[in-house]
Amino acid sequence: MSEVTREAMEYDVVIVGAGPAGLSAAIRLKQLDAELNVVVLEKGSEVGAHILSGAVLDPVGLDALIPDWKEKGAPLNVPVKDDNFFMLGEAGKVRIPNFPMPPLMSNHGNYIVSMGNVCRWMAEQAEALGVEIFPGMACSEIVYGEHGEVKGVVAGEFGRNPDGTEGPGYEPGMELHGKYVFLGEGVRGSLAKEVIGKYDLSKGKEPQKFGLGMKEIWEIDPEKHREGSVTHTMGWPLGSNAGGGSFIYHLENNQVYVGFVVHLNYKNPHLYPYMEFQRFKHHPMVAELLKGGKRIAYGARAISEGGYQSMPKMVAPGVALLGCSVGMVNVPRIKGNHNAMLSGKAAAEAAFAAIRADRSGDELSAYETEVRDGAIGKDLFKVRNVKPLWSKYGLAASLAVGGFDMWTNTLGFSVLGTLKHGKNDAEATGLAKDFKEIDYPKPDGKLSFDRLTNVSFSFTNHEESQPAHLRLLDPSVPVTVNLPKFDEPAQRYCPAGVYEVVREDGKDPRFVINFQNCVHCKTCDIKDPSQNILWTVPQGGDGPNYPNM
Repeated sequence: MSEVTREAMEYDVVIVGAGPAGLSAAIRLKQLDAELNVVVLEKGSEVGAHILSGAVLDPVGLDALIPDWKEKGAPLNVPVKDDNFFMLGEAGKVRIPNFPMPPLMSNHGNYIVSMGNVCRWMAEQAEALGVEIFPGMACSEIVYGEHGEVKGVVAGEFGRNPDGTEGPGYEPGMELHGKYVFLGEGVRGSLAKEVIGKYDLSKGKEPQKFGLGMKEIWEIDPEKHREGSVTHTMGWPLGSNAGGGSFIYHLENNQVYVGFVVHLNYKNPHLYPYMEFQRFKHHPMVAELLKGGKRIAYGARAISEGGYQSMPKMVAPGVALLGCSVGMVNVPRIKGNHNAMLSGKAAAEAAFAAIRADRSGDELSAYETEVRDGAIGKDLFKVRNVKPLWSKYGLAASLAVGGFDMWTNTLGFSVLGTLKHGKNDAEATGLAKDFKEIDYPKPDGKLSFDRLTNVSFSFTNHEESQPAHLRLLDPSVPVTVNLPKFDEPAQRYCPAGVYEVVREDGKDPRFVINFQNCVHCKTCDIKDPSQNILWTVPQGGDGPNYPNM
């Protein structure tokens, strides 16, 4: 593709991704210097179209960025009124009391929000300050300078044929150059992955760990709705098969967010995360809440869970990684949006100081220092052992020992030091012959739904005449390696039904990629045991169109 001739546009800072991190960076840059030329490039059809998060938002990031956000109409309308934690069995539940939990686990002062709507509002604030925001502009390539620095990105390439050749309506896109480039693509972004690999930014760090988060929006019976109520559960249906849990958040308009997270370090390749989510809704506590209601939206997204010890180096020449491109989720709090906002603010301040000093294309080391030593690092350091404890010793140990460790860290010390994660999530996958298959109940069409029907409620669309954005490094591996060794888990771990093994009479099995279904969760890029699937961006504007996630 390097032979393509493209026009170039020059900016002070080029930001990839209109999520909470990228938009915070854009806003802060213009607050510091209204004359800076700042552009935000978003692959979704509109800002918020690809945003999926729980979400209970800690407003500390907004407080730091836009202190008068209430007066400016930020869509934080539902303060948390009560916190509930339950351990589930198949037919019952046990309430976990709040009082033994460290103060950091309290949701007092937080808000149940749609992060998609928060980002739409943040985009309005950014544009009012003069930031240029271009939705529908997927960034497909990094542009490197003559000294090996990141110089910019290629955005807006359209019209390639399925085989990758240029079609009749081919548009080569543009190069957008910046003195600095910020990558705020979210979890497992394709450009961030390239940069981390090229500059060896994960050297000396623990492997990043991930979860798969799936979410539905339900309208329920007004008599059952409790605006501001937050519930988290652990235990059934996952049991010892995998780590994870659920969330149920009551927002306004008789709506609830019902979500389920499965940690992707599970061993049994027969596990079917989507069906675990559907089974969860049949627990008596959940079924009673949802009975008589209707599901109105569905989506899925990977979550970075490695925490403090898995954060790669965040800067390389000309580029900085923001938010979930680094992995800033506080796992026990199930919160990362506040840290994403703080990271965008910190990167903007470092870039502003560098540009004012007539620098460009170098490493913004001040940003890295602020993240590790400032509020983000302090937030993540206190909880750094919860995830490795859960992964190695199970749920009970993570609750007891992890809770104790969080308490001691709150007081400034830890008897455990900093635990390691060990294997990455792909390596954690076991052989199919060593595990029993799991018999999942058939969806009933009322509380639980088949995967393809639910994908239609993500409002996903991809232009079918383009090349598949899900690429196999070796097309033979799914059938010759993954199928005999792992029963090809892509059939199950994908929450959108993208991957199929098709068996026809008298013919060898075929591996089929239905890329049109892809909701951009990135699970395949993370969990494939052979690390043979490469997630890249489709044409700009393609993918899910989440309304209120």
